Amino acid sequence: MGRDIGPVEKLSRREGVELELKGLRLLEGKSAMERRPYPPGQHGRGRRRASEYATRLREKQRTKRFYGLREKQFRNLYARAGGGTRLLRLLELRLDNVVYRLGFATTRAQARQFVVHGHVRVNGRRVDLPSARLRPDDLVSLRPGSRVEPLVREATGLVGRVPTWLLADHDELWGRVERVPERDEIAVPADEKLIVEFYAK
Repeated sequence: MGRDIGPVEKLSRREGVELELKGLRLLEGKSAMERRPYPPGQHGRGRRRASEYATRLREKQRTKRFYGLREKQFRNLYARAGGGTRLLRLLELRLDNVVYRLGFATTRAQARQFVVHGHVRVNGRRVDLPSARLRPDDLVSLRPGSRVEPLVREATGLVGRVPTWLLADHDELWGRVERVPERDEIAVPADEKLIVEFYAK
């Protein structure tokens, strides 16, 4: 699978919203979006009227990049969800996103790395698939004696508020999915209707 190894803050500038790709820089107020809130490149400051297709494409790209998915992953998830709010719920219930939302990592990329390297357990069992879908009452915890525990504790000290659909214990480093999130509890800069329109073309 291909990886995007370029400067990630350019992606936030391209999409015009903060995608939370650089956790510490964002928390310290050093985000590129604050310093240069316009698209990167020679023509970034020019005003160009976007077509309807471009608006829908940007919405799809923004959501895909927010969760750190590749195009094929996102398309397959959309096909499974059937679009709409269910798509965002499936994205929120991915293991890497839940680890991030619990405050165990400063970015989704870091959460994904913790999962892939076997530092995360679900219901006491090791799960190394970032795309694993969690369900209500699933318990997420850090593997005892994990080498990333100092990083996780540092991240929990920086996190603000855990979403209401999750329960987190930052002292014992575990969290639980209480229920499926409602649409107004999903803090994502996305309009799922435009994504449905994009794929319906």
